[in-house]
Amino acid sequence: MNVLNKLGEIVAGAKTRWITIVIWILLVGVVSTIWPQVNDEETNSKNLLPDEAMSNEAAKLAEEEFPNESGVPLLLVWYQEEGLKEADIKKIQSVFQELESNPVEHQSKVPSFAKIPIPALMESASADGKALTTPVFFKEEASTEELQKSLDNLKEMITEKVGENPFETDLSEDSLHVRMTGPVGIQTDATELFSQADLTLLLATVLLVLVLLIVLYRSPILAVVPLIGVGFAYGLISPMLGFMASNGWIVVDSQAISIMTVLLFGAGTDYCLFLVSRYRDELQLEPNKYKALHLAIANSGGAILMSAATTALGLLTLSLAQYASYDRFAVPFSLAIVMMALAVVTILPALLAVLGRTAFFPFIPRTDKMVEELEKKKGKRVRKGNTRSRFSKAAGRLVTEKPVPIIVVTLIILGGLAALVPRIDYSYGVLGSFPEDMPSREGFTIISEHYPPGEIAPTNVIIDSEGAEVDVKAQLSDLDFVENVSKPREGEDNKDMLQYVVTLSLNPYEEEAIAKVPTLKETAEEALADAGVENASDQVWIGGETAKLYDTENITSRDQQLIIPVVLLIIATLLLIYLRSIVAMAYLLITVVLSFFSALGLGWLIIHYGLGAEAMQGLIPLYAFVFLVALGGDYNIFMISSIWKNRKHMPLKQAIAEGVGETSSVITSAGLILAGTFLVLAVMPIQVLVQFGIVTAIGVLLDTFVVRPLLVPAITTVLGKYAFWPGELWKKQDGEKDHS
Repeated sequence: MNVLNKLGEIVAGAKTRWITIVIWILLVGVVSTIWPQVNDEETNSKNLLPDEAMSNEAAKLAEEEFPNESGVPLLLVWYQEEGLKEADIKKIQSVFQELESNPVEHQSKVPSFAKIPIPALMESASADGKALTTPVFFKEEASTEELQKSLDNLKEMITEKVGENPFETDLSEDSLHVRMTGPVGIQTDATELFSQADLTLLLATVLLVLVLLIVLYRSPILAVVPLIGVGFAYGLISPMLGFMASNGWIVVDSQAISIMTVLLFGAGTDYCLFLVSRYRDELQLEPNKYKALHLAIANSGGAILMSAATTALGLLTLSLAQYASYDRFAVPFSLAIVMMALAVVTILPALLAVLGRTAFFPFIPRTDKMVEELEKKKGKRVRKGNTRSRFSKAAGRLVTEKPVPIIVVTLIILGGLAALVPRIDYSYGVLGSFPEDMPSREGFTIISEHYPPGEIAPTNVIIDSEGAEVDVKAQLSDLDFVENVSKPREGEDNKDMLQYVVTLSLNPYEEEAIAKVPTLKETAEEALADAGVENASDQVWIGGETAKLYDTENITSRDQQLIIPVVLLIIATLLLIYLRSIVAMAYLLITVVLSFFSALGLGWLIIHYGLGAEAMQGLIPLYAFVFLVALGGDYNIFMISSIWKNRKHMPLKQAIAEGVGETSSVITSAGLILAGTFLVLAVMPIQVLVQFGIVTAIGVLLDTFVVRPLLVPAITTVLGKYAFWPGELWKKQDGEKDHS
C-alpha cells in the first residue's frame, strides 16, 4: 500500500498532475509519429494452419511439383432462374472476348470461352442448365487493394456487356445474374467487410460505453473521463503493436484488432470504475481531494494491477497455440490489458486530480462536515453524493443469512445450463461465418446447389510412388463417398510424385466429408503398401479445403487441450499468491469455470434456437474460455479483497456482507459495461464474432449477477474461517466464536 500511495503522490499530486498528463501526451505523440499504426500492418494471409499440417504440406508439394501457371482464380458464377438461354451465353462470350482484347489490370489469364461453340458452352453448365461457372485468373503478387480495383473495373465492363447491373439483382428475378466468388472474390469481400465493420464497431462501442456510464453514474463529466483514459492507452498500444508487426515479431489481423478494441473499452472502463468508485468513497471521508485520491489508489491499485496481471497472463497463453487465429490474439490482447492498467494508475488519477469533486457533478461526494456547512450556507438539505444502493445492502445480508439455499439454487441453474455443452454442434468453415448475402457466398451457394457437391472444392491426393506401379485411382474410386477420380498427373521434377484430383459425392465443407479424410489417406497408403512401397504412411498427402478443415479440427482441439490447463494453472498460481489461501483459490477458480460452461450452454440455446445457426463456430470455446476465466477473476479478486480487508477488523459474516455491499455497485456497473461492449460484436457481419460476443457477454453477466454477488460469498460464508486457509486470517482471533 505504501508503494501505491507513493505512486499516487507522484502521478496525481497538486504539483505533478499536469506533468503526468503532459508526459502521456508527449509519449503518445512521439510513438505515433515514429511507429506505424497497427491497422497499417494487418496481414492478408488467410493460412491459419502451421507449416507441418498435412494440408499445408500437400499445398507446398502441389506448388513445387504440380504448379498452376494460370494464377489465382476468380470464379464468375452466371445464373438464370429460368435456365440459361442462348442470348445469355452470347453475353458471357462477349465478356470474355473483351477480357482477351482488353484485360483488366493484374489479370494473368482467361480461358477462350469466346471461341467455344455456344452448344458446347451450354453443355458445361450445371445439369439443370441454370448456372455456369467461368474462371478469370489474376497474378499471385497482386495485393487485395489492387485486386479490388480490378474487380470494380470488371464489374463495370460486365454491366456494360449484359445491359444491366447483374451483381445486385435478386437471384429469384427472371434475368441474368452474376456473382464473384472463388479465392479472389472471397478475399476482396472479406477485406471490404472488415474495413466497413471496424468503424461501425468502434463507434458503437464508444457510444454504448458513454451511454452506460451516464446512466449508471448520472454524471456527464465522469462518463467522459474513463473514455479519455482508454483513448490515451490506445494511443500507445496501436503504434507499439504496429512497431512489433512491422519488425515481424508478431502477426496481426483485422479480426484480432476488432476484438482487441472491444476488450480495451470493456476491461479498460472496468479498471477505471474500480478506481473511480474507490475515489468517490474516499471523498466522502476525506476533505482533501488529493489525499482522497492517493488513498483510492492505495486501496484499489493492488486489486487493479493484480487483475490486469491475471488477465494479461491468461490471454498470453494463446501464444502456445499452433492455430494462427489463436496465436495472433495473444500479444495484442495482453499488451492492451497491461497498458490499460498502467493508464488507470497514472493518467486517470492525474485527470481526476485536475477535476476533483467536479468529476461527479451533479451528485458530488462530500464529507459529513462539508455537507453540514453547505446546508447552513444554502439553508436546505444537501445530498452527500452517491451512496451504497439498497440492492447492495440486500445482497450482502442475503448471502450471509441464507447461504446454503443460495448455493443450491445457483448450482442447479448454472449446472443445468452447463449440461447443454455436450450437445453443441461445431463448424469450422470460414465462408459459413460470413453473411448469407455476401456476393462471394451467394456465388458459392449457387455452385453448391447446382453442381455435384464435391465439385465446389475437389480434394487433392498426392503420393510418392517411389517408382512402383500403383493403382491408387481404382482403389479411391471404389470408395462409396467418391464421385470421380482424375487420371494421375506426374510431378515436373520428380516423376514418382503423382497427383489425383478427387471429387467427393458429399458436401466437402460438412462434417461427414471432413471425417472421410483419414479414409482417403489410408486407402492411398494401402495401395502403395500393396505395390511394395515401404513407409507408405509417409508417402501420402491430402490437400484441399476438406483436408484443411480436418487439420483445423485436430489442431484447434490440440490447442484447447494444452491451453486450458495452462490458463487454469496460471490463474490458480496468481490467486494463491495474492490471496494466500488454497481454499479460496480453489473455489474461486471452480466457480469461474462453472460460469464459463453455463455461458457456453446458454449461448448455444440463443445461437442455435434464437438465431437459427446450425452450428457454433469451433473457435468459440477456447476464445470464450480464456476471456471469461481471465476476466472473470477480476471481479472475484476485487470483491474478495474487500472481504479480506474487512475481516481484519470485523466478524466474518459482517466482513462478507460489507464486502459484497461495498463492491456490488461498482462491479455491477463494470459487468454491464463489459458485457455490453462484447455484445457490440453482434453488429459485426461475421458470424464468429457475433457468436463470440454473445457467449462472452452471457458469461460476464452470469459472473456479475449470479456467481460474484451470490455464489462466491455464500460459499465463503459456509466455509467460514476455513475459506482463508492457510493464510493468516484463518488463525483464530479474539471473539472468533461469535464472529463465525
